[in-house]
Amino acid sequence: MSRADDREFHEFVEQRMERWRRSAYLLCSDWHTADDLVSMAITKLYRHWRAVRHADNPDAYAQKVLTRTWLDERRRPWRRERAAETLPDQPEAAVERVHDRTSLAALLASLGPRQRAVLILRFYFDYSAEQTAEILGISVGTVKSQTSRGLSALRA
Repeated sequence: MSRADDREFHEFVEQRMERWRRSAYLLCSDWHTADDLVSMAITKLYRHWRAVRHADNPDAYAQKVLTRTWLDERRRPWRRERAAETLPDQPEAAVERVHDRTSLAALLASLGPRQRAVLILRFYFDYSAEQTAEILGISVGTVKSQTSRGLSALRA
């Protein structure tokens, strides 16, 4: 990659890093895993930077890579670290900036991975059903049914 390409890639990542972290957190409900997902997605984006920057919508391309990375990692539980039952040292409790974050995380965690991804893409990132279908590699009808079932599950 040329210096100009490298610089362009770094600017692209820097401008979107926090959004990707929040998106990954909404998908997996864990900041450490979210950081890992973002790192893996950035690596994939770097390897295919020329395709990314020439895409019709580089942001949607990047979100697609991040979302699919999360879905792939969910299928490979043996690659994840195992948490211990108890921690040796307990950190001080962090003050939550949003009081209902825990309840939102619990609600999202109660959904299946695809429903969670569909609802986050549709309602958090405000993607259309067609854009969501393209990102996830599923049909628009599947997006609509997953949206309906996911919202019904959240209401229950």
